[in-house]
Amino acid sequence: MEALKKFDGQYWKNLFDSRVGKTTWPYGSGVWSKKEWVLPEIDSDHIVSAFEGNSNLFWAERYGKTVLGMNDLWVKHCGISHTGSFKDLGMTVLVSQVNRLRKLGKPVVGVGCASTGDTSAALSAYCAAAGIPAIVFLPANRISMAQLVQPIANGAKVISLDTDFDGCMQLIREVTAELPIYLANSLNSLRLEGQKTAAIEILQQFDWEVPDWVIVPGGNLGNIYAFYKGFQMCKELGLVDRIPRMVCAQAQNANPLYLHYKAGWDTEFKPVTAGTTFASAIQIGDPVSIDRAIFALKNCDGIVEEASEEELMDAMSQADLTGMFICPHTGVALAALIKLRNSGVIQPNDRTVVVSTAHGLKFTQSKIDYHSNAIPDMASRFANPPIEVKADFGAVMDVLQKRVLSEYQ
Repeated sequence: MEALKKFDGQYWKNLFDSRVGKTTWPYGSGVWSKKEWVLPEIDSDHIVSAFEGNSNLFWAERYGKTVLGMNDLWVKHCGISHTGSFKDLGMTVLVSQVNRLRKLGKPVVGVGCASTGDTSAALSAYCAAAGIPAIVFLPANRISMAQLVQPIANGAKVISLDTDFDGCMQLIREVTAELPIYLANSLNSLRLEGQKTAAIEILQQFDWEVPDWVIVPGGNLGNIYAFYKGFQMCKELGLVDRIPRMVCAQAQNANPLYLHYKAGWDTEFKPVTAGTTFASAIQIGDPVSIDRAIFALKNCDGIVEEASEEELMDAMSQADLTGMFICPHTGVALAALIKLRNSGVIQPNDRTVVVSTAHGLKFTQSKIDYHSNAIPDMASRFANPPIEVKADFGAVMDVLQKRVLSEYQ
């Protein structure tokens, strides 16, 4: 930080803004356009990048106004990335560093991770691009098929284990302690250095104006800290004069941080056994970045909120019905926003950013089940199933009169 402080905030704004949309290697990446703040001494020839980042900051006008009575709601679509999730932002940094170590002759045979889906996809893609072996530990039958096929297609060694994510995490830590395999989970701070650039990017996209609230889904909890760090660096280095309040949104079935927040930060943190949730990527009961997350939330006057399965699926589906196509984890964040709006914590004119962590196409089965009314004990209030009609003009006209035109009369 002392080295970075030799330049004022305006210098950094001008530098970062000058790189947006350019193809000069490696600055066309939303991560590496902030190279000096991420991994300054790495040689550009060692960087492994798919020009990740630079993701859409979407004005959710219709959703904000019709569902929440809000005028200034935005969704940061981090899932519009190379492998379809925000994990690319951190993985480009970690794999680049491994690539550097290997080229320097260090004894690193490969890179390994435990994953609930998205981490394995990002690791596998970037390792494949660099020709580095990837080893992935996944909990059997607990991730979507779309997520499973990504590491398989990219040539990773996929090990399916009869345990949950926390069990996979314990095993990969034991394995990487014994073998020359580099640990790629967000326990490794290199990941967070890349992920923090999404926060800087939000400020950049608002012409360096600070939003009032940023809501982030939380599982292993590295991302909530990474966003805090990005905002805090911008403040400390003079690019902005304050940071937003942050909300960490958890699924009710995997909510250890929420329970700790409700019990008071000064109590002892207690892990939980995570239950099944449609937000499978945050189905984590013993998050490795718990201390970082607590530090971040304490220092930004942050809040933790939770969402039930029905709340998160309804929120996701309502968002989709206004033109988005989001993942269940973003549904958790939107459900938290609904609660905070209803309680008056977030006001109608507060500029609020919801971080969307993955592309909805990774979770199509959950959407199909919702719109087919196939989820037990769930009302699926916003389901929109296909209407089966005979291939007959009269039958089609009858359905259109009853089911379409009548809604607009």
